[in-house]
Amino acid sequence: MKKRQPIIFVIALIILAAVISAPKKYPVNFSIIGKEIKFELSSPEIHMTRPFVFDRTLNIKQGLDLQGGVEVTLSADMKDVAESNRKDALESAKEVIARRVDLFGIAEPVINTKQIGSDYRIAVALPGIDDPQAALDLIGQTAQLTFSELPAGTDSATYANLVPTELSGKDLQKATVQFNSQTGKPEVGLQFSEEGGNKFATITERNVNKPLAIMLDGMPISAPVVQQKIEGGKASINGNFTIEDAKKLVVTLNAGALPVPIQIIEQKNIAPTLGADSITKSLRAGFVGLGVVALFMILMYGWLGFIADLGLIVYGLLTLSIYKLVPITITLPGLAGFILSIGMAVDSNILVFERMKEEIRKGHPWQEAMELGFGKAWDSIKDANVASLITTFILFNPLDWSFLNSSGMVRGFALTLFLGIVISLFTGIVVTRTLLRTLYGRK
Repeated sequence: MKKRQPIIFVIALIILAAVISAPKKYPVNFSIIGKEIKFELSSPEIHMTRPFVFDRTLNIKQGLDLQGGVEVTLSADMKDVAESNRKDALESAKEVIARRVDLFGIAEPVINTKQIGSDYRIAVALPGIDDPQAALDLIGQTAQLTFSELPAGTDSATYANLVPTELSGKDLQKATVQFNSQTGKPEVGLQFSEEGGNKFATITERNVNKPLAIMLDGMPISAPVVQQKIEGGKASINGNFTIEDAKKLVVTLNAGALPVPIQIIEQKNIAPTLGADSITKSLRAGFVGLGVVALFMILMYGWLGFIADLGLIVYGLLTLSIYKLVPITITLPGLAGFILSIGMAVDSNILVFERMKEEIRKGHPWQEAMELGFGKAWDSIKDANVASLITTFILFNPLDWSFLNSSGMVRGFALTLFLGIVISLFTGIVVTRTLLRTLYGRK
């Protein structure tokens, strides 16, 4: 049974990857024994709320160059900002918007700032989003979180006579979506900094049996009555949220408040920067490259090459499924990274097969030569791929070093190439080895 476990794992992985990689809608129509069969294949949707929130439609996300999207122009109100600080305030607003867009799940946005006379603007291009209005609403919020209490000596609880406490969104460390243990309804959990936790403990201590209002941008979200002093720096907001409402609030709070008020002054749809013909030619090049690599492996290594090609198909399914799960936004440079990684995906197999030939020439039986080939080729495979991974790290620049690239297009190329290298290592060493042991191991 233990000998069968690897192939069972590989088969299960292939089936799972194939299901996730299935197109959103693909009609199937064929006849068998005089009967016409029609049905439609479609990729699944994943909606999880426990133990964590995971919501994926499993569609391929395309960048602005492939799909187009929405461009929003925002005007920043600088009347209360000193002229010498306005450029810094505009850049800060840009960073907050970028964080919100990223947290909302929109990858590869294009965000630029510009000044026209005394008018300070931010242009935000959002590729193919599912709900443009939700993204626009998110961008426009100022996200000023405050906690308000009744003034001393007042017993009537109305929002009109509430006064802000010393605790605000500046003391917030992290917001998360969580679920009430009694009702099961979604709520927003708040974790304050150490200083914020001390403030919260003091505020709750003086407001026992009184309401403590949680306000966002001056509007009340909820006003729970404090039952006891709360220590530990944790609180929750339970304002009858849907899961989407809770997620949106968490994104807004985690991204932070905008340093200046902004207003949406223009919204327009933008067409793809690449025509359908360019995309078709790029995909055609990818399929031709895949076919040439597969043919080369068969001509050079026979049945060994055919099994390596099976591993290459598994590589493609795994890559596409990960693109959907993460999700990865595909741009033309990202597509180029994927096509490049196809050729790299068989490098490990070529090194292994050549080592196997050497061991067979030394007189080792085939099964032993296979195991020795994988073992001796590993050092070369590891060194070559580590060097490539370092290159992808530099191109992606995850630490945002100013002296390195920060272009979204280049980062898209680096990310797809990184995933391609990692997945090719897995398929070349684990999947192909398992298939060889199972399908070719009795030679």
